[in-house]
Amino acid sequence: MTRPLAAVLADTAARRPDEPALIFESTTVTYRVLWERARTCAAELRRHGIGAGDRVALLLPNTPQFPVAYYGTLASGATVVPLNTQLRAGEIQFVLADSGARALVCAGTTVDEGAKAAAAAGITLCTLGIGHPDGVRLDPRVPAPADAGRFHGSPDDIAAILYTSGTTGRPKGAMLTHRSIVTNIEVTAVSPFAVRPDDVLLCSLPLSHTFGQTCVMGVAFHAGATVVLMPRFTAATALTLMAEHGCTVFMGVPTMYHALLEAVCDGAPAPRLHRAYSGGSALAVPVLNRVEEVFGCPVYEGYGLTETSPCVAYNQPGSVTRPGTVGTPIAGVEVGIARAGLEGRVELLPAGTVGEVVIRGHNVMSGYLGLPEETAAVLVDGWFRSGDLGVLEPDGCLRLVDRKKDVVLRGGYNVYPREVEEVLLRHPAVGQTAVIGVPDDRLGEEVCAVVVARPGFTRGPALAADIGAWCRDRLAGYKYPRRVEFAESLPTGPSGKVLKRLLVHLYA
Repeated sequence: MTRPLAAVLADTAARRPDEPALIFESTTVTYRVLWERARTCAAELRRHGIGAGDRVALLLPNTPQFPVAYYGTLASGATVVPLNTQLRAGEIQFVLADSGARALVCAGTTVDEGAKAAAAAGITLCTLGIGHPDGVRLDPRVPAPADAGRFHGSPDDIAAILYTSGTTGRPKGAMLTHRSIVTNIEVTAVSPFAVRPDDVLLCSLPLSHTFGQTCVMGVAFHAGATVVLMPRFTAATALTLMAEHGCTVFMGVPTMYHALLEAVCDGAPAPRLHRAYSGGSALAVPVLNRVEEVFGCPVYEGYGLTETSPCVAYNQPGSVTRPGTVGTPIAGVEVGIARAGLEGRVELLPAGTVGEVVIRGHNVMSGYLGLPEETAAVLVDGWFRSGDLGVLEPDGCLRLVDRKKDVVLRGGYNVYPREVEEVLLRHPAVGQTAVIGVPDDRLGEEVCAVVVARPGFTRGPALAADIGAWCRDRLAGYKYPRRVEFAESLPTGPSGKVLKRLLVHLYA
């Protein structure tokens, strides 16, 4: 029978009580202490009437307070609703109302916006590490009752409601069960992540996001490994922390890998890692190869979504790594390719055909909270429709082509931005890039490349023409970008994904 999600921490605290669970700044927190703090949090929530069936929102940064509140909420029997700490009061209030949260947990850096949102929503404000005149402290210095960590409920109860970024409209709350998240942790801890008790993982991904929350924190705590927490990612600090603490594993999104490589180019020393993992969006093959060279370790690229707990497929240790693909499905998960644009049913296509990636298995969400129509649109015939375009290779590896909504339709031809971006990133002047479609009266859309140039290259018409010619020599005539724009940086969301919709708004 599947364990409740809180048992991921509780079981390891019983097995490895005096081993380090977290390192944050100059503080090391053992598994025993971390679980005791979580149990105290659970007891305080229950003392204020919060328990099974309730929802507790967390507005907490990457500090030890996050796992305390996360596992404390779960141990109380409630459902956890993590929020991005960059949200403002109005955005927080929307999620509080939409999720039906009974309490909001804040820290010192988030309580100003959080207190306004909690007051507007009419719910209890809770704090960790600080007091607040309108709030309830969840970390009093009293021992937790003996039953504070006792688990109740079913594996199919909702453990977490994770809100999508809202790139396709209003944010939607994906409901994930204890079974889905715990199984994803237990499966991926074996492969692809292969985490051992002596591993040290740097967590620079936001814990409010499923990648950091499940793949880093959850997997590490399941294995009894150590997590080094960064409140906010900067490449220079990440390199310093990895060297200082002997980190063996790094997990990140492509924008982080770009930044790490730039920092090394600027003279920062590169620590030697045992392995690295990339997810969130496509990692260009030239960048993957460069990371392997600089950090002396294999890089495993994978694929997941908030709605799939999150892991779907990964290149995995012990098998041949296929750069340019996201590997094979994890154990217990099936991936298919379906005819895109077909409403109401899933029609699977043969290997080698481009179509919509569909997924079924233990990892798929129960649905979107309060949105039956949106749920019915993506949970079809037992499959989850991802909205991503891909192809299954004959050997079973999944290659992502692009997001359906990001495909550029130029003169009746589909142009997949990822393919163009792979070519652009081989140009010596291109540090980062995003390819978008901009309106065109004659063709419908034109291909536009937004480029962050490497240091030492002069941005302007000459360089734009050179980049365009580079692509023209390597791509079909309808694919290469006729328009090249330069930017200081690319806008990213909380998970590090490039927000192409903002670029389309800017350059259209």
